Amino acid sequence: MIRAHHAAAVRAAEEPLLAAGEPLMASAAFALATHVVAELRARGRVAGSVVLLVVGGGNNGGDALFAGTHLVRRGCQVHAALVSGDVHPQGLAAARAAGVVVHRVLDDADPAAAVLALARRCGVWVDAVTGIGARGPLRDPAAAVVAALAQERAGWPQEPVVVAVDVPSGIGVDDGTVEGPVLPADVTVTMGTAKPGLLLPPASGLAGRVEVVELGLDALAAEPPAACSLTAADVADLWPVPGPDDHKYTRGVLGLAAGSQAYPGAAALAAAGALRTGLGMVRYLGPEVPAALVRTRHPEVVTVPGRVQAWVLGSGVGPEDAARTHELYEHLRAALDARQPVVLDAGALTLLHEDDHLPDLPATAVLTPHAGELAALLTARGEETGREEVTAAPARHARLAAEITGATVLLKGPTTVVAAPDGPLYAQHDATPWLATAGAGDVLAGVLGALLAAYGDLLAAGTADGGGLPASIAAVAALVDGRAARLAAGLPPEARAGVPSWTGVRGRSGAPGWTGPVPAGGPALTGVPIAAGDVAAALPAALRTVLA
Repeated sequence: MIRAHHAAAVRAAEEPLLAAGEPLMASAAFALATHVVAELRARGRVAGSVVLLVVGGGNNGGDALFAGTHLVRRGCQVHAALVSGDVHPQGLAAARAAGVVVHRVLDDADPAAAVLALARRCGVWVDAVTGIGARGPLRDPAAAVVAALAQERAGWPQEPVVVAVDVPSGIGVDDGTVEGPVLPADVTVTMGTAKPGLLLPPASGLAGRVEVVELGLDALAAEPPAACSLTAADVADLWPVPGPDDHKYTRGVLGLAAGSQAYPGAAALAAAGALRTGLGMVRYLGPEVPAALVRTRHPEVVTVPGRVQAWVLGSGVGPEDAARTHELYEHLRAALDARQPVVLDAGALTLLHEDDHLPDLPATAVLTPHAGELAALLTARGEETGREEVTAAPARHARLAAEITGATVLLKGPTTVVAAPDGPLYAQHDATPWLATAGAGDVLAGVLGALLAAYGDLLAAGTADGGGLPASIAAVAALVDGRAARLAAGLPPEARAGVPSWTGVRGRSGAPGWTGPVPAGGPALTGVPIAAGDVAAALPAALRTVLA
């Protein structure tokens, strides 16, 4: 599990080490230089490469300046553009003494143009403008410099490589918001622990590959994380693998009330998602048209009432379908009365728009909205919100919805965010953009429902509710579903965000950059289009990658 901590917790953990004279900056600078060297080596050679340090005030600027001394010793030509009048004095002195070429761009009439002129000569840009102490959007001149570099970088999407120090400058360190210009990083070298903004969207999409440098911040082990991202090892720990004495009822029975006369495919896709996880049984209850389709596609599904241990409600049910919506309401009331976990998707979410006809939901009720559905739910419950606001701050709005409803909220998007009323946020960036296709949410609802059914008796007993298990289960479902989408699209199962491919080097455009051969591998592997059914079919292969 990747754990992220708020900036205040990081600073508190650093204080006793700094008071004891621990050389944290020296360790951070050496690690930063090591990662820059690794990026250079992967793309050609180290000696002779040209590196730009974009340096602001604060300790991360000091990290970059000290790192520059190591890079000079490795044969790099290093330039430091100072975009603050108050940079780390010891770092600046060391950089100058080592041979780093220092540019006080604030003395130029147009600092952004001056930095851009330097940047065009360099194959690596190190973003050390602001660190974890910054709040809010960047201010000029740093804002203008970062905006100019981001625009230049967009014109050269595969070069240069951008390495951010601790966090990409300008992101919301604690909440993942992006309120102003940010230079997207290929690699973020973060110190001591991950920061929430490196995991939470939309900022997580600008961090690239995150490399955590161990600094011995042992005090953080006792601090609950602010945000987490599950890995394959976590799935292996949580996934219910049957034993020799298990049977279909002990492996979990999922009740499925999804699909409608207008949208029968949602029922079949949700059933496919559940069945492909290895669930004991799916019991479908619904109109004849979707029921017939489910029986045809999945003869394993039982279509008569009976025992269930969890429910999936609402996929493929429109709010205008009054009769079907009433059926969802009855199923929800029965599930709550029986303390059974339940997934509320699509049409079932509208049942929560009023709070006077349902009891408070437990954390074992998991809502699965996209941004528009979450905005509608919050607005209906008195928090006027638009889709754009949810997209700009997904973590904040997912947590708000969890607090208002009492439920666990899985907010679908490029990075899936899972929030319970309390406990850490989960952020899973495991899928591919090809997953943005009709029916994909139905498959995910089936996967999640199957997992909840496997844990159904435990969750119904109430012993695991307060331990954050429903949120963990929701994050596991998102990870496995994302891996299945990647496999279906012909991609490696594990996302490697921020690893660029190379079709050329900047030196070929006339700028010095670095020289040498283009690394093997060719253009970035982007995958092929997929449909929702392909994702369901790839679920067993995705599970193999985490359970093997």
